[in-house]
Parts: sequence; C-alpha cells; structure tokens
Amino acid sequence: MAKKAAKVAKKAAPAKRASPKPRLLSGGNPQIAKADGDAPVQAYIAAAPGWKSDVAARLDAVITKTLPHVRKAVKWNSPFYGIGEGWFLSFHCYTRFVKVAFFRGAGLKPMPPGVSKQKNVRYLDVYEDGFDEKQFAAWVKQASKFPGWRA
Repeated sequence: MAKKAAKVAKKAAPAKRASPKPRLLSGGNPQIAKADGDAPVQAYIAAAPGWKSDVAARLDAVITKTLPHVRKAVKWNSPFYGIGEGWFLSFHCYTRFVKVAFFRGAGLKPMPPGVSKQKNVRYLDVYEDGFDEKQFAAWVKQASKFPGWRA
C-alpha cells in the first residue's frame, strides 16, 4: 500500500517547466500579461523580436534616465509610463516600426509628427535605424508634466 501512495504522490506532483516564451501577436508585438512594475515591461522588451527589442530597450532607457521615478506597467500588451495617477506615454510593436503614443502629444513643442484620430494624441514611429534620443527625452520630460491619461 505504501508503494501505491508513493506512486499517487509522484503523479500528483506538478512537473517543472521553463516559463513559456510569450506569444507574438500581429506585427511581432509580444503578448504579456497585464501587470504593474518594471518586471513586466522588461519581459515585454525581452520578448520583442529582433531589432524591435533593441529599440524598446532604448526607449525604456531614455524614459528611465529622463524620469528616474517613472511608474511602469504593461496594459493591452504594451508598456505604459506614468507619473502620479495617470499615463503619459506607451509604445507598441508593429511589423515595420515601434509606435510611441504621447497621450497629450498635441501640447508638446515641437509636436511629434504622427497625427491621431484623437485630438490630443500624437505618435512617433521608430524604425530600425533609430530615433533622435535628445528630442525624445525632451518630449518625455514635457509629456510627464501634463495630466496623465487614466486607464
């Protein structure tokens, strides 16, 4: 009987598995569970394919250097950045670029080039060849001072 109990206990023990690699959605955007903090943002960055991971890491580094106390989260499979209660910026991987959304971008000087159907939102499309980090840091600093978008 002791052998049977040991066999049952052995079967019931959960198998150890490596954590699965996040699934890539259309355009190569990683599917990361909604969560607050730096860890899910870093998981998103690590899961982004190829050069998009490098761009995402650079965006995150510039944001963090510009605003050391920035709040981070992953929502809707995209990293979000905020100060206080609201969010001022997010980005998302697409097939040919990484799209940065400034939620109050219409108030930035100069305004980011990408227009939106929403009057206050402006976009910056970042391609494999990089982006103007100095200008991006200036936009991040300005954007953090506007009331944040609440999700």
